[in-house]
Amino acid sequence: MKITSAEFVMSNSEVAKCPKESLPEYAFIGRSNVGKSSLINMLVDRKSLAKTSGRPGKTQLINHFKINKNWFLVDLPGYGYARVSKKDKKTFQKYITAYFEKRKQLVCAFVLVDIRHEPQPIDLEFMEWLGTHGVPFAIIFTKADKLKPKAIQRHVTDYLQVLLDTVWEEAPTYFVTSSTNRTGKEDLLSFINDINLQVAKNPIP
Repeated sequence: MKITSAEFVMSNSEVAKCPKESLPEYAFIGRSNVGKSSLINMLVDRKSLAKTSGRPGKTQLINHFKINKNWFLVDLPGYGYARVSKKDKKTFQKYITAYFEKRKQLVCAFVLVDIRHEPQPIDLEFMEWLGTHGVPFAIIFTKADKLKPKAIQRHVTDYLQVLLDTVWEEAPTYFVTSSTNRTGKEDLLSFINDINLQVAKNPIP
């Protein structure tokens, strides 16, 4: 898939106010500072479509971007550490949950994890929550440029084994990416394109 257009549509904190169009949506989410904004910008070939920041927890709204005029990329707030008040954190965690439970246009969530780190309980719990609620998702390992090829494979294998040792009968689809050297871009866009083709055959009501 070639990205020919990427436009910001809206930011909000209420699922009911999200775009009404019946276009497939792909939600990107992960712990704060996992490299989500950089990954999104790399995918769509824009330097600042998604706002990057050295301060974790920058994204605090549901952000919709229309891609190629036929699907939405949704940038969601990170969970876990963020320099916001407990009240604010509870508020946006609540609408993240509402988004996943109510948004019928959502066809796949991408859970971003830093490939350098061991599986974190908060990530594992979130993936289990998605599975329990029937939300299709794939894992995106970020920052692969920080490791050598053999270490990448070892970290991925170990991570997937932890999933299989818990509640999963089979490992989720996953992608290894780097925003720095653009690793994984084509595979990820091809995956999205394949789902878009399936949705075209069975349109979202």
